[in-house]
Amino acid sequence: MHRWSTLFIPTLREAPADAEVTSHKLLLRAGYVRQLGAGIYSYLFLGNRSVNKIVGIVREEMDKIGQEFLLPALNPKEVWEASGRWSVMGDNMFRLKDRKGAELCLAMTHEEVMTDIARKELRSYKQLPQIWYQIQTKFRDEPRPKSGLLRVRQFIMKDAYSFDIDEAGLDLSYQKHYDAYVRIFNRCGLDFVAVEADSGAMGGSGSQEFMVYTEAGEDLIASSVSGYAANLEKATSHLAAVEDLAPTGDGTPELVHTPGYRTIEEVGTFLELQPVHQIKTMAYIADLPEAEHAKLGKSRAVVVFLRGDHSLNEAKLAALSGGELRPMTPEELQTTFNAPAGYLGPIGIQAAPHPKKPGTLVILDKALEGRANLIAGANQEEYHLRNVTPLRDFKPTLTADVRNIIEGELDPIGGEPLRLGKAVEIGHIFKLGKKYTTSMGASVLNRDGKEVTPIMGSYGIGIERILTSAIESSAAANGGNAYALSPAIAPFQVVVTITNIGEAPLLEAGDKIAADLTAAGLDVLLDDRDERAGVKFKDADLTGIPFRINIGRGIAEDKVEVVNRLTNETKSLSPIEAVQHLLSLTSQN
Repeated sequence: MHRWSTLFIPTLREAPADAEVTSHKLLLRAGYVRQLGAGIYSYLFLGNRSVNKIVGIVREEMDKIGQEFLLPALNPKEVWEASGRWSVMGDNMFRLKDRKGAELCLAMTHEEVMTDIARKELRSYKQLPQIWYQIQTKFRDEPRPKSGLLRVRQFIMKDAYSFDIDEAGLDLSYQKHYDAYVRIFNRCGLDFVAVEADSGAMGGSGSQEFMVYTEAGEDLIASSVSGYAANLEKATSHLAAVEDLAPTGDGTPELVHTPGYRTIEEVGTFLELQPVHQIKTMAYIADLPEAEHAKLGKSRAVVVFLRGDHSLNEAKLAALSGGELRPMTPEELQTTFNAPAGYLGPIGIQAAPHPKKPGTLVILDKALEGRANLIAGANQEEYHLRNVTPLRDFKPTLTADVRNIIEGELDPIGGEPLRLGKAVEIGHIFKLGKKYTTSMGASVLNRDGKEVTPIMGSYGIGIERILTSAIESSAAANGGNAYALSPAIAPFQVVVTITNIGEAPLLEAGDKIAADLTAAGLDVLLDDRDERAGVKFKDADLTGIPFRINIGRGIAEDKVEVVNRLTNETKSLSPIEAVQHLLSLTSQN
């Protein structure tokens, strides 16, 4: 049992003006955290208790499948160069030098360090599979830290890594983590969904994100009643059939004068046709990693052709281009198209014959596959072309899905309408493959005595994101001004509120009930402050503690109020009944 009167719980009546999302405001008001700098937070007493409880749940479930390590946050440059990610991470990585001039970084993740251990210590298939994990502070130089604990520069992550002899072994390790994550998030009281996701800078053959729907989220999730769920960066859909325009003239590309009309909307209005009958041209330069410089150069032009009413998904495009994308400058447009912006099109562009061959990477979005008689820029100022038919009139390097899905399109599983919703990522699991073990030279002997490369998985959980997602979800259900955490992750399970400590019978009853609850194994906070009852009730609600016992004048009749803030129900019970009732409630959560 803890006594509120002896604790440091600096609650605030109002949130600071610069607090953005709901969880940020409530964490500050409840005295969980205080901001030290941009994206840097101190965890005070209540915040640290909740974080430790989440860590405890994660550790308990991870210990069922793996072994806990603790790796250094300070990493030498060489280990990141070995994987090729020293340059790939760019400005997102904190970098520094020691007094001797050696370059180091603050680790964002630990694939490299874990693989370094594996390449030095693992020698035989008999040592596999291995699952190693840690719970440790990570660092990321966020360009725009915001949303409280959702986008910060220093954070706590559980990161795990699996090493297996083959893909079948990786499948088993991946499933173990999936199952562990489901148990962890259920125990934390989260309503979550697992979605197909983009692997991003981590690389690998496949991944899934565990997401919590909330308006504070920065990711968009597409889902349907069929059970389909995917991050917008990975989502696909079935499109309704579009009737093509009738050809004009002999059906070959035909110049049409479009004086001053550049955009899809302007050209459509001028020619009296819809965006679905137009080709949108997007032009980028991909700055390539050092490993590609010998074959493809430091950068390459990337040109994408989309249906006129569609938008580009840059994550999908980045995965295909293999580099960091930026829009072409006017000079680069002139070099690639020999035309100004607004009149760019596909005919005349020399496409690389293969994505791994030098030249302009030209990508045709799948939505244009099979279409005919489209309108496109003519690569000539003030002119467009009619009758443009992909694959007949121009050959892209490849055809791929690079567009964003639109809400209402049909999912690829059951053909049901898709809906888009904001969500926060709380966990991510990756099938990394052999990207790191190959680049860093890790190998073991298989059953036949042959040297083979182990296959890896990587699995992360954002500890603070569990807390903030839980607050966001609960606050959304309570009008945004109050929340209640699951007993498993709340700083305390029960707060016993003595409405007036000046009345000896109330003080005595509060002490006894708090002691009885503590003896029964519950985590109890006794509010014994000399404050008005209304202040105590508001503070108790602010802290997110799920159950409250109010000790008031009803004690004269052997009655106390038990408030269940998870269901907004209040019961009048005897102290003995209250203890039993709370034991029942906490055992259910």
